[in-house]
Amino acid sequence: MKIVVCVKHVPDATADRTFTEDGTTDRASVDSLLSELDEYAVEQALRLAESDAGAEISYLTVGPDDARDALRKALAMGGDAAIHVSDQDIEGSDAFGTSLVLARAIERHGFDLVLCGMASTDSTMGVLPALLAERLGVPAITQLEDLAIEDGTVTGRRESDGATVRIQGALPAVVSVTDRSGDARYPSFKGIMAAKKKPVETLGLADLDIEAAQVGPAGARSAVNTATRRPPRTKGEIVADEGTGGIALAAFLTTKKFI
Repeated sequence: MKIVVCVKHVPDATADRTFTEDGTTDRASVDSLLSELDEYAVEQALRLAESDAGAEISYLTVGPDDARDALRKALAMGGDAAIHVSDQDIEGSDAFGTSLVLARAIERHGFDLVLCGMASTDSTMGVLPALLAERLGVPAITQLEDLAIEDGTVTGRRESDGATVRIQGALPAVVSVTDRSGDARYPSFKGIMAAKKKPVETLGLADLDIEAAQVGPAGARSAVNTATRRPPRTKGEIVADEGTGGIALAAFLTTKKFI
């Protein structure tokens, strides 16, 4: 079974993140790392491989040179190889452009299962797995909290506020897992050293038969026009309820605008 895990190199969520002058995410002024939510997809791939001796795990990312750090982190956790799509014309792509690049790279590599996290920690859109499945022409089995594969069938559980749903689909498929699917393992020293020797293939748009106009700002269906910094947190107000707390709360609510 060929497993491809899509991972993303994202700005540290604890840093002071902002946009550049052209409306794209400023990735140069803050440290970046492997998206925490993608680590759960890595973990699920490794668990599947532990029960399937013939499984082959490859990690795939799109981004500039330093995005290789995300691949090395994933390889240090386990897996066999990685693919890095890097091309200056990709910069500024939205989810649609990114899904095109990923889908072409996955098709070129071959796959039985594509695993993704539930969302990236920078944009938190969560739509990429569905876009990938549409482009690849395979089932999308998303937001799973557990995952099993037997006889070419993917089975998983999805929890919602009102129900628990069991989902099945045939391979090949695109699957996304949530942060409740199981804690990701830490890379061992042996794994970190081994990751340095694992192959990382670098591809550009030409290798994927993609024109520059299909990606980047030119091909984007969305753009950031303006951005305003979140206002600093202000001191709260404490109301001593001496029988008039409800009146004070009502007065507070009437002075605020809520959506």
